[in-house]
Amino acid sequence: MSRRLRLATVLLTASLLLPLRPTQAQLAGHGGPVRAIAVSVDGKTLLSGSFDTAAIRWSLATETAEQVLRFHSGAVNAAAFLGDGRMATAGADGQIAIWRPGQPQPDQVVEGHTGPIVALAVSSDRSKLASASWDNTVRISSLSDGGTRVLHGHSQGVNGVAFAPDGQSLVSVGYDLTVRIWPLPDGSPETIMMPAPLNVVAISPDGEIITGAADGKLRMMTAGGRQTGEVVVAAKPIVALAISQDGVLIAAGAIDGTVAIVDRKARSVMRTLAGPGAPIWSVAFLPDGATLLTGGSDGKIRRWNALTGAAVGSNVLGTPADPLAAYAGDHGAEIFRACVACHTLSETEVQRAGPTLAGLFGRKIASLPGYRFSDALKAMDIVWTPETVSKLFEIGPNAYTPGTKMPEQHIGSAADRRALTDFLARATSK
Repeated sequence: MSRRLRLATVLLTASLLLPLRPTQAQLAGHGGPVRAIAVSVDGKTLLSGSFDTAAIRWSLATETAEQVLRFHSGAVNAAAFLGDGRMATAGADGQIAIWRPGQPQPDQVVEGHTGPIVALAVSSDRSKLASASWDNTVRISSLSDGGTRVLHGHSQGVNGVAFAPDGQSLVSVGYDLTVRIWPLPDGSPETIMMPAPLNVVAISPDGEIITGAADGKLRMMTAGGRQTGEVVVAAKPIVALAISQDGVLIAAGAIDGTVAIVDRKARSVMRTLAGPGAPIWSVAFLPDGATLLTGGSDGKIRRWNALTGAAVGSNVLGTPADPLAAYAGDHGAEIFRACVACHTLSETEVQRAGPTLAGLFGRKIASLPGYRFSDALKAMDIVWTPETVSKLFEIGPNAYTPGTKMPEQHIGSAADRRALTDFLARATSK
């Protein structure tokens, strides 16, 4: 994938804003799972990032989208508010974009990571930005002079990063089962082995470190790394974590769509919020310490009263509309279901992380206008036909289309591949 600085114009038009108006106090505007949520210090503005490659700046007072930020060529996995009104977004393209409100292009693009960036953290004095990546590194970037420190040590992808409130250390967690506490401005880290892969980390105002793991447990430790407790919050991996500004509550979102509200001092689950039934990818508290925001796989951001467990503004959350409901009973549609998180079948739907498949057959690879393809795909001569799509899933995207951002997947059955291509022929030609 090209990492050259390429700026895109923000598509902020009336037609785009229309579907962004809320329904029952839900912020609905993304065309894919909401992977990241950040709240401004004053609690008035929300920044969200999605698998649809876009970030949205929302007014929480009016519950409307004020700006859609389009720059990244892959999913936007992380978002943060910086000092003086600036914002940062980072994603699967390994780049960090620095934005100012109302500006259609990033002020700055920070490069250096060679894998997807999945988490950002800002120091308490707003002078440094840390990024965690699946290239096994953490990078600390100075927001004043642009200097960068690269932290090596993790043997697998780094999933989370957080600054200590006193600015004396940085904590990173990874799939390699380690917590690493890095002294600042430099020095060797303290490394703590954990019993399960770690997906997220947060630090309370008093410096306690909280990690969320693939075994559904929160684990607490002192600023120095001594373990002080654990809480079982879910039967599935924890993938989102937030602490209220007063340090009283922890919110932990899981892959099964539940969110546990934990009393941090008591080390106990107060209640579990039942989300839309699909993964909760992001959580964030408002400054009041009682209102929780969650970002789900249905592309919606919801408000909750964390103290009572009530959904704010709606008695019934409902479930997301099934984009394949019209094809009930179609075997090919069921095979395609694994693809709907990234691809639409119609040009009228909001763009997701991958290009629309409308008019797929007969189209040359990487030729769809308006979508950023990697240079590797642009150099290929493949034309999409039932035969080439079948081949793609027979041998896998990595072998058939090297350089693709598409997740590796195979369809071993020739009959299933035929059912899929027959379905695509019907569904994408309308």
